[in-house]
Amino acid sequence: MELTVSLGLAIMAAFALVVLYFEGLLRGRRAAIIFSVLVISAMLVRGACMEHRTLDYENFLAVWVNFFRENGGWSALSQSIGNYNVPYLYFLALFSYCGAPDLYLIKLLSIFFDVVLAWAVLRLVRVCRGGRAEQAAGFFVTLFLPTVVLNGAYWGQCDSIYGAFALLGVCFALERRPVLSVVSVALSFAFKLQAVFVMPVYLVFVFTGRIKWRHLLIFPLTYFIVVLPAVLTGKPLLDTLLLYFRQAGSVGDALNYNSSSVFAFVRGDVDKQLFSMLGIAGAAAFLALVYAWLFFRRKDVTDRTLLVCSLLICLGVPFLLPHMHERYFFIADVLSLALAALVPQMALIPALVSFGSLLGYYAYLNMRYLLPMRYGAAALALAMLVSVFFLASTLYAGEGDAEPSGGQK
Repeated sequence: MELTVSLGLAIMAAFALVVLYFEGLLRGRRAAIIFSVLVISAMLVRGACMEHRTLDYENFLAVWVNFFRENGGWSALSQSIGNYNVPYLYFLALFSYCGAPDLYLIKLLSIFFDVVLAWAVLRLVRVCRGGRAEQAAGFFVTLFLPTVVLNGAYWGQCDSIYGAFALLGVCFALERRPVLSVVSVALSFAFKLQAVFVMPVYLVFVFTGRIKWRHLLIFPLTYFIVVLPAVLTGKPLLDTLLLYFRQAGSVGDALNYNSSSVFAFVRGDVDKQLFSMLGIAGAAAFLALVYAWLFFRRKDVTDRTLLVCSLLICLGVPFLLPHMHERYFFIADVLSLALAALVPQMALIPALVSFGSLLGYYAYLNMRYLLPMRYGAAALALAMLVSVFFLASTLYAGEGDAEPSGGQK
């Protein structure tokens, strides 16, 4: 294994152990040994993936890093390059100055955020009254989750970045730290548009008192600050702020892109425009029903209820929308683990969600289908149904956690 990879993974392992130490999970010699072995194992698994090059890397990421290398590095941010928002391009511009292979640097960045993602799950489990064992389970199962390992270390994608910030946003909201929550979700959105799959839960945070309307004003301010360095290099401000709107017409016209969405059931030649409109309307109706249900039962909403609500929204919205890709259930994958860590009886949910996601991963990474994607869509539909029943149990049976006090106002 090349020195860059070995050193990088050693640093990531040390970072993970530092996180566990400060979260109080390395108390005792036995825990320290077991957790150290698990962390090292997680990094060795990733080390075995580091040499793999996908078409996404060859055709896009490597080209973009080379563009920065040949056009002045950081100053090239003023030019139009790639279809990612500028926060991720900052890293690619910095990598262009390094002598180490950019493939490793790109993957190590994602692995760093794998650890942050696992930390976010740990905190989510804790705020929902999970004990040390449950917190450790959430942390390590996240690190070993196949879609998390494949996404960054094998594929070279960066979903762990926006996913980590999105989950931290949910976590901070439950911890009564609204400013940090909004900053986190704004950072998530700044890295990837797919943060919109978790953003609808913020309306629930508002009417259940976790966040006030005024806190939402921090969102555009954070986004502006994050893109400002690119603007200072000469990139047009309007183009930077409206990047996602300009990309809206470039999503393609296929109803489904290796995704376990409801459109995996659609076969034959259909009116794509009509079906797209029906999917968008279905997603809107789904959100309206969730909002109405929780609004009228808002006095019964607990932190655990909000965790299930977040999962249900991150499942239901991409499940019903058209033009979804195989990686769009990434946040749902991880949220389902947090729920299972808290309630082991709900282990069926992450099994179903991961199955649906992995079918899409397999299709892209192997350029063929293992099973028809409708099998994955059926699994996600069942996961949503089970989530609805569990959500009802927290609302009507009084299950859930006591509300924590204090925190940032």
